[in-house]
Amino acid sequence: MDITKQQDNEQAALWNGRGGRAWVDAQESLDQLFAPFENLLADEARAASAHRVLDVGCGTGATTLAIAQVLGAAGHCVGADISEPMIAAARARAERACAPASFICGDVQRHAFEPASFDLIVSRFGVMFFDSPVQAFANLRHAASDGAALRAIAWRSPADNPFMTTAERAAAPLLPNLPVRRPGAPGQFSFADRDRVVSILEESGWAGIDIRPIDVECTLPEKALHGYLTRLGPVGLVLQDADERTRAQVTEAMRAAFEPYVHGSEVRFTAACWMIGARAPFASDTHEEAARA
Repeated sequence: MDITKQQDNEQAALWNGRGGRAWVDAQESLDQLFAPFENLLADEARAASAHRVLDVGCGTGATTLAIAQVLGAAGHCVGADISEPMIAAARARAERACAPASFICGDVQRHAFEPASFDLIVSRFGVMFFDSPVQAFANLRHAASDGAALRAIAWRSPADNPFMTTAERAAAPLLPNLPVRRPGAPGQFSFADRDRVVSILEESGWAGIDIRPIDVECTLPEKALHGYLTRLGPVGLVLQDADERTRAQVTEAMRAAFEPYVHGSEVRFTAACWMIGARAPFASDTHEEAARA
């Protein structure tokens, strides 16, 4: 099996298995944790006066529904994700909210979107998991109308985000089978290198590329920290197969390591991210470039 196909299968297995189910179970806490980013993207939809929006890697649908609320009856937001458990949860939420939103369960890299069907494409931490990011963004360009905006939020480097790596650092001495993050491989920090992201967007046909750092204050209820540490991320996945003694030792070590982030009933940290902006070029732009060449 080639490496691209293997990575693709790994992502599908993760998000349709334990990883996806854990996110569904932690939906309420994660929605609160990432609400500031949801608000940023809803503001982008409002500023763009968008009518047809695609939310890439929509998860359980919080951002999709927030944007659908902004669009109102005159618009529609479509959420897309590879995870069946998360899409099922998102559809149930949309039905309860009677929101102008719908959902696609599929691989955004290869899904046959209707050409030029969206005037805004957004993503909250959903674009870092592609095994072939150029193919994915080229497919999104195909789905975007001329002049459509792209607004995606992705993590900067692990060094910029110590909160996000604290669990692994605390657990590593106790979990020799903890997987090592591979730079550039599909995963949380695969878009850490700004120049790489620019290259991906340029190669996939996007123009007007603007990538800027944002630092966002996030909070999580302290009572949700145990579940966050023991169910989510690389450590959470490994702990699900660990014996009770190991689980207890690792959990104790992680909880102690997170103490600097605990302030009374809240856990607080700063998320260091990229706000990735681009636009789909107009046909006239392409003609002018060809003429200059």
